[in-house]
Amino acid sequence: MKVLVLALSALCVTQGLYNVGLGRGDVTGPAAEIGMMGYAKQGQNTKGIHTRLFSRAFIVEDVDSGTRVVFVSVDEAMMGQLVKIGVIENLSALFPGVYTEENVVLSATHTHSGPAGFMQYVLFNVPNLGFVAQTLDAMVDGIVESISRAHASLAPGKVYHSVGVVDEEASINRSPTSYDANPEEERARYPGNLDKEMVQLSFYDDQGTALGVLNWFSVHPNSMNNTNHFISGDNKGAASLMFEKAMDPDYVAGKTPFIAAFASTNLGDVSPNTMGPRCIDTGLPCDTEHSTCDGRTQMCIASGPGQDMFESTKIIAERQFRKSYDLFSNPDTYTELSGPVQFVHQWVDMSSYQVSLEDGTTVSTCKPAMGYSFAAGTTDGPGEFDFTQGAVTGNPFWDFISGLLKDPSPETEACHAPKPILLDTGEYTLPFPWHPTSVDTQILRVGNFAMVAVPGEFTTMAGRRLRESVARAAAEEGEEMNIVIAGLSNTYTHYITTYEEYQKQRYEAASTIYGPHTLSAYLQQYGVLVQAMLKGEDLPKGPPPPNLSDQEISFVPGVVMDNHPPGYQFGDCLQQPLDSAPGQRVTASFVSGHLRNNLMLEDTFMTVERFETDGWVVVAGDSDWETLLEWHRTNVILGESEVELTWDIPEDAVEGLYRFGHKGYHHTILRGNFYYEGWSKEFTVGENTRNMKLPLKNDATLARKPWDSISTFFGLNM
Repeated sequence: MKVLVLALSALCVTQGLYNVGLGRGDVTGPAAEIGMMGYAKQGQNTKGIHTRLFSRAFIVEDVDSGTRVVFVSVDEAMMGQLVKIGVIENLSALFPGVYTEENVVLSATHTHSGPAGFMQYVLFNVPNLGFVAQTLDAMVDGIVESISRAHASLAPGKVYHSVGVVDEEASINRSPTSYDANPEEERARYPGNLDKEMVQLSFYDDQGTALGVLNWFSVHPNSMNNTNHFISGDNKGAASLMFEKAMDPDYVAGKTPFIAAFASTNLGDVSPNTMGPRCIDTGLPCDTEHSTCDGRTQMCIASGPGQDMFESTKIIAERQFRKSYDLFSNPDTYTELSGPVQFVHQWVDMSSYQVSLEDGTTVSTCKPAMGYSFAAGTTDGPGEFDFTQGAVTGNPFWDFISGLLKDPSPETEACHAPKPILLDTGEYTLPFPWHPTSVDTQILRVGNFAMVAVPGEFTTMAGRRLRESVARAAAEEGEEMNIVIAGLSNTYTHYITTYEEYQKQRYEAASTIYGPHTLSAYLQQYGVLVQAMLKGEDLPKGPPPPNLSDQEISFVPGVVMDNHPPGYQFGDCLQQPLDSAPGQRVTASFVSGHLRNNLMLEDTFMTVERFETDGWVVVAGDSDWETLLEWHRTNVILGESEVELTWDIPEDAVEGLYRFGHKGYHHTILRGNFYYEGWSKEFTVGENTRNMKLPLKNDATLARKPWDSISTFFGLNM
């Protein structure tokens, strides 16, 4: 990598127009017995970690004006208003007057493999049994940490913009019949129903040292399907770790100086499951209009290019990583950004936004509501009942069930037509609101590059229309802007389709909660924003969202106690690892406390350690791709738990003596949480190291007194 830095240093030796700062923070929430956010599948609860989740922050400051903007890409399913409220409150205390809701964008990657419970509206917390403060706190603290580190690293630097096509197959359109409903002349302007371009910013200091990259490519991070129970950044999080480790191979994942963020954009109808949907019972293609097999959605499932979801995640991640690294390492693709740094922000009420159409008529968005096809799910994760995509009529049984909550008003039904309303969320008020109405709209500018932060998932064509609309509005003010859509930013309002796609009422359209004119409203709103920003005009702040934190409800039980089996202590190794070779898998199991006792943020529950002259050196933790930590209760009554640690030994692993480590906290009824740690016996990697011995062994499985477990139960031993 030093050769690359030297090759690029000629680009960067002059004083830049910007100060730049990058930072990373750990946002990994509770890894045991908490519902996962993304598929809304009851019972899909966390039981360990494949890769940790991170927040990656990028700050750019205009040296002349002192104006700065912050873009944060977070390995989470979506962004919540409570998260941004908490982040801004913390930043205001740390850096008064510097960071506000106006110049900070929080964008989620949309991994479907993180813990839930951080959203403030009822609908989002139903599958996971309510609000989970621990998830919210981990996100807020980790995001603030990433921004604080970026703030501390601010120094003169340069930013380069590059664009390239991802030639390898990394995505498919999962609703092609909806896409085909768009006007033929519009579709003819594009090579297909996917956006295959990757847009990237590369950050350097003023000495030519590479600091990081931030890119946007359209694909859902849901290669890990709804049978997964391990926390994972999915394909985008994996691509970030791949790039960071490629730049700093001697660091444990998540600790590298170089920072790479693979952010979300208009991914609404874009799937990583490139093998496409098939009927899993027959192997035949699904019905394309409704994504069913013999009339049922449950059997129509799309799969990725790998043999299992882990391999599929890795393949899609590698394809993104390779294009990103190609753009980064090829200076011929670079365009240096220069010019002012600006931002604009406004809250708008999306339940009644007035839109002026091209024909001179005025229409309005609607109170939030979910259609029937929302319950059908997608080919990436089908629903559980007899709903199908493309439903434009209701069902008497489900109409009755939803009517038990509240029948939609005639005005709401007419506003959302042709959507048959399943959940009239905008008119539900008990126990508190089910969906947001006040929504952030925001744009950040660095030179001629604009990040349009949108509060949901735009489909491919909806995103194209928004990019073109914002560019046209900027051109009217004499500015030629490069536009990128930053998806799932600041809050979450489900999907945004085109008007034509909305008529098809597949999943994405049924989940366009503000009705058929939602996209038109955003086209108008972001046009207003960009022109106000370029003119230097102040806009009214708009109606801020409520803070419902004091109304949240949770049915998630806490950790009552932890106990160890008789004859063992917490951290004891129950199953010792075997001597292994590169390319093989090695495992060990330990007596464990509950993983929710302490999230071990900025740390790890597991280590893989190699013995060197100066002692043990950590070579991998629970944030590394090649590790897996699986937790399970072995005795619910007594509170006994185990963790199984797995390491897929890299082919280039150094031969030598290794050991596993496990650490965490156990919970006692009387005295709270206590730290513990333990190690396995050493094992060899490589044929030539099998006879190596340690000067001193640490055997963590020495026999314990049977009554030790009783004292630990009550927290009587330290």
